[in-house]
Amino acid sequence: MNTKYLETLKSFYGRQLLNNTLPFWFPRSVDAEYGGYLLMRDADGSLIDDDKAVWIQGRAAWLLSTLYNTLEKREEWLQGAKAGIDFLLEHCFDADGRMFFHVTREGRPLRKRRYFFSETFAVIAFAAYAKASGDEAIAAKARELFGICMQYASGEKQLSPKFENTRPAKGIGVPMILMNTAQQLRETIGDDRCNAYIDQCIKEIETCFVKDDIRCVMEQVAPDGTVIDHIDGRTLNPGHAIEGAWFILHEAAYRNNDPKLINLGCRMLDYMWERGWDKQEGGIFYFRDVYNKPVQEYWQDMKFWWPHNEAIIATLLAYVVTGNEKYREWHELVHHYAYDHFLDTAHGEWFGYLHRNGSIAQTAKGNLFKGPFHLPRQEWYCHLLLKKYLKND
Repeated sequence: MNTKYLETLKSFYGRQLLNNTLPFWFPRSVDAEYGGYLLMRDADGSLIDDDKAVWIQGRAAWLLSTLYNTLEKREEWLQGAKAGIDFLLEHCFDADGRMFFHVTREGRPLRKRRYFFSETFAVIAFAAYAKASGDEAIAAKARELFGICMQYASGEKQLSPKFENTRPAKGIGVPMILMNTAQQLRETIGDDRCNAYIDQCIKEIETCFVKDDIRCVMEQVAPDGTVIDHIDGRTLNPGHAIEGAWFILHEAAYRNNDPKLINLGCRMLDYMWERGWDKQEGGIFYFRDVYNKPVQEYWQDMKFWWPHNEAIIATLLAYVVTGNEKYREWHELVHHYAYDHFLDTAHGEWFGYLHRNGSIAQTAKGNLFKGPFHLPRQEWYCHLLLKKYLKND
């Protein structure tokens, strides 16, 4: 293992997180008047909108709580996290118990989605904050909400369908996100359901979505796991599958480097790197077709910020757990591409959206889908991964 390379990376990610990424968002994004966070920001940090995406309110509260739990017990991080937790509890749950997706600055509802990812990010936010604050009521809320998410996933609680049932499908997003939600819950406040549920999610991913015969991880499949040979069913999201790969590699490391999970996570990474990495321009394509046919979405060849965050984690984690030089080489490729093209050296943080050739498509740093999550999570995770690994080494 190239320990000098890893030492350099450990220092780099720590500096970027604390000196570049985090200061872009905090403390200015904490809404002192209405609670929560004002996260829809342009390149220079100026507000472009004061609406609030509920799932990103949860992600931001998770981030601040997690930094408090794992890096340093800074009071401003704990108080900043509390602003988000209080806003979620006071304004983001509907009378039916479901959470909104999009609310006004004051917390008046604007939109509710047909999925439960606002809830999953609230679970990890509540759990991390409960660990930071010692608030048992919030811990109980995290466990209760996790149980509700499990009921949504199993169909015990029904959500309004987006499509008719003519061509039923299921997506990898549900077992992926719930696996990581369970991992976060287990590693903060604990829950006896987590290990068995993580096993269940991994089994579904491997059985239904990982296709070894065509070296692919599907984004959606038929209920029996077969490929749906229509334009939506063929669409792949390489960055999303690579994120799922590192969730499984994280679980492998948690289980004393479980060889079966390492094999599964590395297969997923291998397949989707081969399909997703742009060999001409560099970076990770947003969408691909499983049979290399034209993709429906017009942004299919753009480079979004978050797949690169997930690939940076996945390749580094794969290198640490396997020692395979291939993953170090891939990590160098994606790390240098990302920090050369997305990083804003003038104002901090990353631009979110590039054209295929790496030029900036638009300047927003925060909107309903981008906020302080994928990038700071990547820098935090990689810093702590290397800190632990190098200490043990």
